Amino acid sequence: MDRAVDAVNLGAAAAGDLSLWGLFIQASVVVKLVMIGLVLASVWVWAIIFEKTISLRRANKQATAFEDRFWSGGSLDDLYETEGAKPAHPMAAVFGAAMGEWRRSARVKGVDLSRGSVQERVDRAMGITVTRELERMERWMIFLASIGSVAPFIGLFGTVWGIMHSFSAIAAMHNTNLAVVAPGIAEALFATAIGLVAAIPAVLAYNKISSDLGRFAARLEAFGTEFGAILSRQSEERA
Repeated sequence: MDRAVDAVNLGAAAAGDLSLWGLFIQASVVVKLVMIGLVLASVWVWAIIFEKTISLRRANKQATAFEDRFWSGGSLDDLYETEGAKPAHPMAAVFGAAMGEWRRSARVKGVDLSRGSVQERVDRAMGITVTRELERMERWMIFLASIGSVAPFIGLFGTVWGIMHSFSAIAAMHNTNLAVVAPGIAEALFATAIGLVAAIPAVLAYNKISSDLGRFAARLEAFGTEFGAILSRQSEERA
């Protein structure tokens, strides 16, 4: 009867130890550090996901509004003064860089705007601006890729360390009862679970955001090509 009572008490204690907080509290220092690091990485991953999603949505919305004004038939000089001179979004920055370079060339006496060198400078200014804007938008993307690839292995390191620690405790107690082994094994596997929780969203978000950034980059480049053709025609008309 006493043995039965002891077994019930031991089972209840083991069940309590298998709660998420209990697994963390009972883990060794190394495993705790791994868990804390992975949780912080997961929080940062979600912060990046929200920031990139919102910024891309805003950039596309601003680009659409800008293109509507650009193709409305209004004055390009007026559009430059209102948005191009102090751009607030990537497409306005591309427009401002090209228009600014073209206007500087137009102010120089004796410069033939239809010359290829002027068009080359305009194209170069747009290309540099597109690259700079995309680099700014791609900030922290390498972090998502790194967490997606490294987090499972960090969690696995915590698991291996935790299992080694559990086996050492088992050897010291000379007891292989499942109730004794289970908490140590569970807390070790918990580290792997946290690693996957951090890695899976990071991988999915990296693929999705990279695809969205690629489409936005193509949109900027297409606008730059069209605007470059417009400036080229205007240069020929002025020549």
